[in-house]
Amino acid sequence: MQGRRRFLIAGGTAVAAFAALGRLRPLAAATMDAGKPAASFEVTHTDAQWRQMLTPQAYEVLRHEGTERPYTSPLNDEHRAGVFGCAGCRLDLFGSRTKFDSHTGWPSFWAPLDHAVATREDRSFGVTRTEVHCRRCGGHLGHVFDDGPKPTGLRYCMNGVAMNFTPAAA
Repeated sequence: MQGRRRFLIAGGTAVAAFAALGRLRPLAAATMDAGKPAASFEVTHTDAQWRQMLTPQAYEVLRHEGTERPYTSPLNDEHRAGVFGCAGCRLDLFGSRTKFDSHTGWPSFWAPLDHAVATREDRSFGVTRTEVHCRRCGGHLGHVFDDGPKPTGLRYCMNGVAMNFTPAAA
């Protein structure tokens, strides 16, 4: 009984710690960047304008580096020819010819379009990853990993809610 109680308390503490990290992350990032000038992007809006322009889910992902639940985006199953663009500013990001099924639950691509995305180091949650964001509005799109297919060996694992899809003209 004592072992089970300790296990439940430890597990509950771990869950609470991860929940707190998730809530404190934007605050920590804001505090760390307080002395630095904000990155400038071609497309900028106030927080209120972003909230009005985007769905609540897209706002959380694009403006607060959230992550949608896996296998929830209709774009994960989008296989038509066309272009995937930023839901924040409509910049074309990925061509459908570079999309592949990574079996991760998020739309994945092996390469972005030229001059479409930018990256930066992301050290959240105690892990170093490479964050991908829209180069025009700075919206968070997802992360890039080095376990993708040829020819690049990269997997741009994107949040579908951060993008829209425009089918190719027939």
